[in-house]
Amino acid sequence: MRYSKQRELILNQVQTRSDHPTANAIYAALREVCPGLSLGTVYRNLNCLVDAGSIRRVEVPGHADHFDHPLPPHCHLYCRCCGEVTDVAVDQAALEQIFSEVPARIESFSVTLIGVCPTCMAQNAEPAQFE
Repeated sequence: MRYSKQRELILNQVQTRSDHPTANAIYAALREVCPGLSLGTVYRNLNCLVDAGSIRRVEVPGHADHFDHPLPPHCHLYCRCCGEVTDVAVDQAALEQIFSEVPARIESFSVTLIGVCPTCMAQNAEPAQFE
C-alpha cells in the first residue's frame, strides 16, 4: 500500500479514538486539518486499511459501519438507544472451542451484539434512529 498523507491522517483517527468512529465522523474530524479531503477519499482509504489489516470494520446491520484499531480478539456492542459502539471482552478459550467445532478453517471473525448499553439502561432510554 502506497503512503499518502490523507491515509495516514485517517489511520491516526481510528487508532487514537476509542469511540469506533464512522466514516462520516472521521471526515468531520479531519475536514479542518485537511480541507481537500473528500468523504469518498475517506471511504476508499478506510477500505484499503481494512483490506491491509491495519484497522477493523465493525458492521452494524442497518447502520453505517464503524471502524476500530486491531486489538486482541473482542466483540462489540451496538447500543440501539445512543448509537455508541463499545468493546466487549470475549473468552478466548470459548472462542477456540467454537472454532474447533466448525468444519472449516476460520480466518477471521466479527461479532456485533445489538442491545442497550449500561448507561442507557440506567436512564431507561428508548431506542433512536441512527445512520
